[in-house]
Amino acid sequence: MSQKKILVTGGAGNIGSALVKALIADKNNYVIVVDNLSTGDREKLPKLDNANFKFVKADCNNYQQLAPIMYSNNFDYVFHFAAVVGVQRTQLHPILVLDDIDGIKNILSLAKNCSVKHVYFSSSSEVYGEPVEIPQNEYKTPLNSRVPYAVVKNVGECFFRSYWQEYHLPYTIFRFFNTYGPNQSTDFVIPRFLSCALKGEPITIYGEGSQTRTFTYVDDTIDTIIKIFNNNLLSNDVINIGSDKLMTILDLAKAIIKISDSKSQIHFLPPLGEGDMTRRQPDNSKMKEILARDLKSLEDGVKILMNDPLFLKLIKVK
Repeated sequence: MSQKKILVTGGAGNIGSALVKALIADKNNYVIVVDNLSTGDREKLPKLDNANFKFVKADCNNYQQLAPIMYSNNFDYVFHFAAVVGVQRTQLHPILVLDDIDGIKNILSLAKNCSVKHVYFSSSSEVYGEPVEIPQNEYKTPLNSRVPYAVVKNVGECFFRSYWQEYHLPYTIFRFFNTYGPNQSTDFVIPRFLSCALKGEPITIYGEGSQTRTFTYVDDTIDTIIKIFNNNLLSNDVINIGSDKLMTILDLAKAIIKISDSKSQIHFLPPLGEGDMTRRQPDNSKMKEILARDLKSLEDGVKILMNDPLFLKLIKVK
């Protein structure tokens, strides 16, 4: 059997690097990661290129950098996960966020011209904006997005649907809700809270901490993606990927302090500006049907994380 040639953009990020690890575990897959390392980290990937993995530092938003990679490799599949991420980072650098539209257009144009069989897009729960209903359903819930990051993801979804409609390029859209794991940087909520808890430092919360979120351990996210990929599920469709167990940010901080047996205190800061949505919870019935098992509890996920050597090295805890 010939190897499937797979491009993963943004493969040095949190979900991307975990996906790469799962893909290369199957020797029938040959994976090339393209990442400009603006927010990703080479340390999250295999140390050396090998028989079914290669890393290329390049910017997907730059057509001149991306085109030679795609034309020379004849990829069968593309996972486009490259993006500027993080609420604060995307608020501070909205033009960088808007530049990601160029990467979406580059990927789709080149995928069409290179006869790629299927493209997968990393969208976000942010497209729902401030929700008008809970839980948020892939088809019924309005996409109420206003901030640049959310708007770019919404525009990206439109591009993927349009390339199917006009050029018959098959796609699948993943709307990721909060996914945490050992490869996530500490400017995201669970790694940040846990890092502070393990060091005994104050845990800071924006506003009163009444914002509600769900939290998904990365293994559940990746297992769902791999099942969709291996079984050719949800072609030309969209899926919410995330836990449906709702909790406030304040309760999250208290839970992490308890799980880690920390002495950390909780400090409150002024609320963030636009972009810190008050509520977010997916209708994840499609994910649960595909995964066909229970999702990891927050307690189990945090315990795995606090004993993971990569995470402990990242936060500089021995």
